[in-house]
Amino acid sequence: MDIMTLLGIAIALAMDAFAVALAAGVVLERITGRHLFRFGFHFGLFQAMMPVLGWLAGLTVKDWIEAYDHWVAFFLLAFVGIKMIHEALAENEDEEETTSDPTRGLTMVMLSVATSIDALAVGLTLGMLGVSIWMPAAVIGVVCGILTTAGMLLGSRIGSIWGKRVEIIGGLVLCGIGLKILLEHTLLN
Repeated sequence: MDIMTLLGIAIALAMDAFAVALAAGVVLERITGRHLFRFGFHFGLFQAMMPVLGWLAGLTVKDWIEAYDHWVAFFLLAFVGIKMIHEALAENEDEEETTSDPTRGLTMVMLSVATSIDALAVGLTLGMLGVSIWMPAAVIGVVCGILTTAGMLLGSRIGSIWGKRVEIIGGLVLCGIGLKILLEHTLLN
């Protein structure tokens, strides 16, 4: 596989992660290096691991995974998106308590999995083509980590200008990405 094709695949796979990172950057009042590292590292790691898992799974589980992967992504993204919207609309004097940190805990894991499920299918495809997975997985992970970090930084700038309204939009974006994944898979099949 040539480098331009690989970069194209990596960038395409990272677009959902970029959009989620943009929304996460909006939510956080102040982004630290720790936030950037956690989100970029975990999203990159999951984005790199999923093609390897898909490659290892091979054709034996392809039909089983394709039957519901879009539903998993939809529910995870919708859950986090609705939670963000709810927190933005909640009237609470202490904002520190209502705003959760999407770069920590179960929320980060759910977002990492939801945005990297497509990479699993790419791994299955690369396995069927007989392509070695190690270089593509590394490139996919690094590109995702970089774009996730850039998305968080951009989201932080937008959030500081537009405030809570953008947090609601961010939640809607997550729900929209989940719906897009669901519709693409159900309408195409």
